Amino acid sequence: MSILGTGDYIYRVVKDWAKLPDGWALSDVASVAVDSKDRLYAFNRGAHPMIVFDRDGNFLTSWGEGLFRRAHGLSIDADDNLYCTDDGDHTVRKCTPEGKVLLTIGLPERPAPFMSGEPFNRCTHTALSPSGEIYVSDGYGNARVHKYTPDGRLIRSWGEPGSDPGQFNIVHNIATDADGFVYVADRENHRIQVFDGNGRYETQWNNLHRPCALCACGFRRKTFIIGELGPGMPVNLNVPNLGPRLTITDASGTRIARLGGEHGPGLETGRFLAPHGLAIDSRGDIYVGEVGVTNWSTSFPDRPMPAEVQTHRCLQKLQRMPA
Repeated sequence: MSILGTGDYIYRVVKDWAKLPDGWALSDVASVAVDSKDRLYAFNRGAHPMIVFDRDGNFLTSWGEGLFRRAHGLSIDADDNLYCTDDGDHTVRKCTPEGKVLLTIGLPERPAPFMSGEPFNRCTHTALSPSGEIYVSDGYGNARVHKYTPDGRLIRSWGEPGSDPGQFNIVHNIATDADGFVYVADRENHRIQVFDGNGRYETQWNNLHRPCALCACGFRRKTFIIGELGPGMPVNLNVPNLGPRLTITDASGTRIARLGGEHGPGLETGRFLAPHGLAIDSRGDIYVGEVGVTNWSTSFPDRPMPAEVQTHRCLQKLQRMPA
């Protein structure tokens, strides 16, 4: 049994949690979300883009085949509608839990010009304001956050390339809280930036390493889980204590606990490959989607990729233990 965390935040890694039909594979799990019934949605880059499990890891259903080009971000609203961000065709689709498309923002297969600031060029994630407005982080081919009405009308945008406050170097993930603040994972600037609902810069959280995944745990409680990628350059590839890992913070960005990452990436229980999506259920258990397939050649340039990375290793469950 592998235990991670410190203090009041102790977790047991549930080995081989997800149970797939024979012959199925998850591949990269780009993002995850939990609904009101504690069902886990795994938005992945395999043949079945949305795979749904119960909280014990039993397979329930799948959908999205032929709809999505490249899974990237997933969030969920109070009615269990899912906001699926596809950076491969530059869209956000709002879907029912059964996969019916209710709204599409963006034009499929028609990216905005690179770094133009116009939506979208490889958008990455979404978050909702307390009144249901939609924030979209955009992303790889832009350095921008866009705000939309609930029915998909653009209200405003902010951000530009750079490293100053309000600028971004891969705006990779986004979250909100009950007070309307917007939290942006500015990945390659190694920080989380915090804005008000209109894009006014408030503050930033530092002492992070390539923050990639971001989860607001409880809309009012204001605790956050941040998934950090490990080193990405040959010169620092084997440096310890840089991740990949999870960091838990309070509302000010002060670290409460850190899970893993001391000895770099790995397939061993209790280690991570590339945390890319995070969700938490009603019991405080954490689900981690990882892009280990995409990241393998970066982290392990001289090692063939084991089959388990493709089949099931990119989805992990961390069970919250009593304090």
